[in-house]
Parts: sequence; C-alpha cells; structure tokens
Amino acid sequence: MAKAKTQYVCSECGGTSSKWTGQCPACRQWNTMVESVIETGGVNRMSQSHQALAQTAPVLSLSEIEALDVPRFGTGIEEFDRVLGGGLVAGGVVLIGGDPGIGKSTLLLQALANLSLLKSVLYVSGEESGAQIALRAKRLAIDAKDFKLQAEIQLEKILQTLDTVKPQVAVIDSIQTLYSDALTSAPGSVAQVRECAAQLTRVAKQTGVTIILVGHVTKEGALAGPRVLEHIVDSVLYFEGDTHSSFRLVRAIKNRFGAVNELGVFAMTEKGLKGVSNPSALFLSQHDNQVPGSCVMVTQEGTRPLLVEIQALVDASHLPNARRLSVGLEQNRLAMLLAVLHRHAGIAAFDQDVFINAVGGVKITEPAADLAVLLAINSSMRNKPLPRGFVVFGEVGLAGEIRPAPRGQERLREAAKLGFSIAMIPKANAPKQPIEGMTIIGVDRIDDAFTRLRELQ
Repeated sequence: MAKAKTQYVCSECGGTSSKWTGQCPACRQWNTMVESVIETGGVNRMSQSHQALAQTAPVLSLSEIEALDVPRFGTGIEEFDRVLGGGLVAGGVVLIGGDPGIGKSTLLLQALANLSLLKSVLYVSGEESGAQIALRAKRLAIDAKDFKLQAEIQLEKILQTLDTVKPQVAVIDSIQTLYSDALTSAPGSVAQVRECAAQLTRVAKQTGVTIILVGHVTKEGALAGPRVLEHIVDSVLYFEGDTHSSFRLVRAIKNRFGAVNELGVFAMTEKGLKGVSNPSALFLSQHDNQVPGSCVMVTQEGTRPLLVEIQALVDASHLPNARRLSVGLEQNRLAMLLAVLHRHAGIAAFDQDVFINAVGGVKITEPAADLAVLLAINSSMRNKPLPRGFVVFGEVGLAGEIRPAPRGQERLREAAKLGFSIAMIPKANAPKQPIEGMTIIGVDRIDDAFTRLRELQ
C-alpha cells in the first residue's frame, strides 16, 4: 500500500507547509506545526457543499435591507443569558471553552433541561456514555422526560440525527471528539476540528437550529484547535475559575448578537451551578476593622459594575532587585504605576518588594484600577488604613493626571447601593446631581489625590 502523503498544518492559523518547521511560515508562531494527512476528493466534497447551499442571494443596496432585532429565547439561567446578550438566537453557533471539570457540561445540561420544557433539544455527547449523563441528571434532579440524548462522535451520523429529530437547540460535547469520514486524520486534529465545525455551522445557518459547541482548552488557557474555530462561530464564551473554589466565571470574548466582555458569576453546589445575584460580595474581604493596604474599587465588566478589593503589601527588599508581583492585574502596568508614584508624588519604592492582589480571583484588565493600586500601595507603606466606606476608580497617566473612566455614574450608583459613603474619582466623572448618602471627591492629579486623602485620615 502506498504511503499516504502528509503535510504540516499550523494549529494557530491553519497555514500549511510540505515539511516540518519549528516556526510557522505564515503567523511566525513557534512549535505549532502538526502533521496531518493530505485529503483527497476535496473538490467533490466542495461541489457537494455548494449544491447543498441555498440559491445565491441577490445583490442589494444596504439602504434597501430592513434592520430587524434578532429574536432571542432565554435558557432559564439568568447569569448565562446575561453573558449571551439576553439569550440564545435561532441559527446561532456558540462556542464555550474551559478547563476540565470546571462545569461546562453541568451548565449546559441544566440549560437544556430548562429549554426542553418549551423547545425540542438534543444533547450529543462524545466524551460520556448515556448512563453517565443520566447519572449526572439524577444527581442534579433534572426532569429529563423531554430530553433527547445521543452518544456519538461520527459527524455524518450526527448530521443525520439533526435532520431526523429536527431539534431547536443542540449541544455538541465536545467538538474535539468528532471526526468525519471524509477525512482520514484522527479526531481532534486541526483538519477534523475545522471540517466538523464548518459543517455544523452550515447546518445551523440553513435549518435555524441553535448549536452550542464545547471546546477544550490548552495549558495556556486558550481554545485548542485552529483559530478559525473562533472566527466562524457567532459567540465565544470562556469558563474561568479555580476547580478548588466553588465560584465560576463565564466571560464573553466574542458575541455577534450582544456586548462582549459580559460576565456571569456562578456558585457550584451539590445541585449544579447556581447564579450569584450579588457578585460584588465575592470580591470584597470581610474585615472587622479597616486594615492597611486594602482599597475597594469599582470595575466595569461589560454592562455590570463590580466592587473589587485591591490589596497591596509593601515590604523592605533584601534582594539586589526588588520584587514586583501582581495577581489579577497586569504586572507591567504595576511597574509603570510605581514610576508615576515616585515621579509625581515623591514616594519611592525602589528598595521595597511590592505585591498586588485582586481579591476573589477576578482578573481586572481595565486601567480604571490604577488609582486604587496606588492608594493601596501608599496605605501599606504608611501602615495606615483607608477610611471606612471608601471607594475609588480612575486611570492614572504618565504625566500624573487622573483620567476619567467610562460609565462613571453606574459605578457610583453600585457603590452607593452597597453602602459606601466616600468616593474618590476623576474630576471629569463627578456627577452633576449629588448621590444620596455619598460624598464625592473629584481629583485630577495624583498628588492632589494624596493630599485629599490625608485630610480624610
């Protein structure tokens, strides 16, 4: 038998090469070239796919096309609907990824159980048997009377089932376990993942069935497989959290039908995942008395304001190079803020170890945490706690100015609702109307912020 011809495909961009190279010639990533078999008969498959597609749509002027709101239907899980932008969309394709054991299958099992009361649903499992899923459903006390299940990994059989059962919502768990007979490579390879995802997406757009794909993640936390997998789907969700903790975060990275960077907070219980209605309580430490180095800030995750406690520990360094460690915040930004602190406030930390932590395991990516970080560092260095009921937000520039943050009014209202009485914010974010029970301190320079803070202390 003649040896099958092989080629090397980049797992990041899908680029190909006739021989193995350490660096992908297309995207310049290292150690991403994976061997795969060159498929034959691609022209026939392509022609069959074109025959199966609908007729070519006419060319229209944009002004002639009526803009309609996309109808949605909820999953019965409020936090999940929030991340999706209000619910699922008919014909939409959602990709959800996360670490093993984080709760992806549990969440989707609960969502499908709620949807099965009103719509026809199908759960396709390539990782577990039907008995295992039935056991989990029993543990979660799920009513599975109208819940259809199939344990299958062959793409053609799954497509046939979708055509026969005609579900309105289908879950594929997971896309890395599927394989197509049209390809000879193993399940989980770049070619198989790309082909299976493309075929399922085509079926979703043609028939209007909503498909939710479960994806594996790499050790770096990114979705495994080619990047084209994230491009062809409508929504990409990431399941975050420590498996040793009971709290889980679901974050939207891409959403064609809603806002991105939305955050859903869940608590893992014996009866499955439960939505957390007041997530700010998770990210605030409960101190009987105010402690040095602790500052509460208001961050914005999508449309939701969250109160997060920033903790700083500053200690004398016994090493030639002082350590800078940041958990939950960008480490390079910490080094920049320490330089601003020295240059514009006269507070030097070159001989001090500085450790920063965002309580609760949340990751803060927006620059509005700058002011909270500097105030927490100053509090730890002076060993003097900030006033009780004190909350801040604001971006700090290299010139020492404090820049405004978006949605300042919503941040202040959320802080006032949770009982905070003093807010130090950028002067540009100062509200025109006073907020009941809250004293607003507007500052425009970092040295001005420290001066006003000493007056309060």
